Amino acid sequence: MTSHLDPIDQTAGTMILSSRALIARLLKDHVRPHLWRIGAAVLCMALTAAATAAYAKILEPVLDDVFVARDATMLMAIPPILLGIALVNGLADLGQAYLMNFVGLRIVVDLQKRMAAKVIGADLAFFHRTPTGTLLTRFTADANLVRQATSSTLTAMVKDSLTLAFLVGLMFYQDWRLALVAFVAFPVAVVPVVKLGRRMRRVAGRTQGEIAGYASVLTETFQGARQVKAYNMEAHEVARSGALAERLFRLYLKQVLTRAVSTPIMELLGGCAIAAVVFYGGQRVISGASTPGMFFSFITALLLAYRPLKSLAKLNATLQEGLAATQRVFAVVDLEPDIRDPVPAAELSGCRGDIRFTEVSFSYGPDAAALDRLTLTIPAGQTIALVGPSGAGKSTILNLIPRFYDPDRGHIEIDGRDLCTVTLESLRHSIALVSQEVFLFNDTVRANIAYGSLDKDQTAIVAAARAAAADEFITALPQGYDTVIGERGVTLSGGERQRLSIARAMLKDAPILLLDEATSSLDTESERQVQAALARLKEGRTTLVIAHRLSTVQGADEIVVLDRGRVVERGSHAQLLTAGGLYARLYALQFADTEPSAAMGEAALATVPT
Repeated sequence: MTSHLDPIDQTAGTMILSSRALIARLLKDHVRPHLWRIGAAVLCMALTAAATAAYAKILEPVLDDVFVARDATMLMAIPPILLGIALVNGLADLGQAYLMNFVGLRIVVDLQKRMAAKVIGADLAFFHRTPTGTLLTRFTADANLVRQATSSTLTAMVKDSLTLAFLVGLMFYQDWRLALVAFVAFPVAVVPVVKLGRRMRRVAGRTQGEIAGYASVLTETFQGARQVKAYNMEAHEVARSGALAERLFRLYLKQVLTRAVSTPIMELLGGCAIAAVVFYGGQRVISGASTPGMFFSFITALLLAYRPLKSLAKLNATLQEGLAATQRVFAVVDLEPDIRDPVPAAELSGCRGDIRFTEVSFSYGPDAAALDRLTLTIPAGQTIALVGPSGAGKSTILNLIPRFYDPDRGHIEIDGRDLCTVTLESLRHSIALVSQEVFLFNDTVRANIAYGSLDKDQTAIVAAARAAAADEFITALPQGYDTVIGERGVTLSGGERQRLSIARAMLKDAPILLLDEATSSLDTESERQVQAALARLKEGRTTLVIAHRLSTVQGADEIVVLDRGRVVERGSHAQLLTAGGLYARLYALQFADTEPSAAMGEAALATVPT
């Protein structure tokens, strides 16, 4: 991986928002529904802040009345007051912690649900260009940072601000001159703290991008473990992931340093403030303008105020880190698919399966076109085989029928209705797909067969499995139809996985069937069983078959030969052999070592290049 430019940000097109705009959007879209909980939490925080100030205030009568005046009555009264303050402080702190964490976790769940809806609804092209690790990072690491920004950071900001306000208010109430001396230097810290916050957002954004790249590399390596070991590339993959880990280490170190720089600034200012207060306040006590109790109460309030002040100075850096993650999360939330239902949209009901391509051109990128002004008619109920060399456009035709992609020009019709005028749901409900790359979920056999047909009962599921020649091996599994088959069906053989996918298509019972190299990776026995199941599946359906093994398509109603995105031949197996064109040459090359004379005849063999 040479670049970690995030394809999600490119796709979403979300503008880089300012901190104020991000906070406003977060508050409007996700925080506003929880305002009453936040209000209750703020009330709890105010009680906690008041209790903190009360601790400082009570030191004045403790020192003046108990230790200096030796008042026994005050000695008996103060301990219950301290216990009351502690109880209020503890209960209020518990209340705000629960309420704010509830809000933060709820916001994360809502964002994850919105992201999942957008990603699952995204175009197939989006998944082809977006690494899995990048997506997982948005759902986990970024979402967790948003939670911190909305619960922990917001809590600390409100709580520390209220605590600071109560303590500063107490200090001004006790001696406004001394309070001015204490806080005159602190506005100086605002400028460096703001600059540090901006730097933190930039570094945090880069860090999250590197985390996504690191996750993508690891996912790629783990999924390709078989190839890694087969080609002795363990050391290469360790070095590749190690280099990314080192980059992450340096970025994390920058974050730590950026966050920590505020500490010496606040320590220096805090030291100056305390020194000035001790000097000036000591003079007032000596002159009799103030009492020792009031002075020590003031000093206690100042020392207590130093903690939230220091926390607020660091908070901006933490907030910017969360806002960088929020920007990345919103990029997913703002995803919009290019392929969507038209307005207005009609239902594709009563589908017969008559398919027509008219002057269709399509390209996956700026290079050569996959289809070039292709015109093709597939009559309802017939089995049409698509053959041709690699890159001829066979898979592209199958991708365009369910609108995984839309053509660049031309149009595609089913039963005379343009695909771009009907709903995606009704279109795809009319199509069943069986491909070479079978995808099974880490779930039960029953759930995998019923995927896409959740309304079907057990009787229908078993009937589909029997029709797909799968019931026998399913019942031999430890828990039969309730057996969990592992990730991607790893516990099953290739033939068994393929028969489950055919059973899934059987259960769907769609009028259009797309078969993309459905038997190419199977052994002879498995292929025999799967071909028998496919023959039953194709009955009464419009079927498009892609197969490189030409022996598997000889029984098709018609064979369409493609080359460079165009139809170059079409006809029956015998007609195409007699014609001696591209199909005959491909057939001769496949069977040259077995039965060329019988398969081709002298006329066909004459067309084979020497």
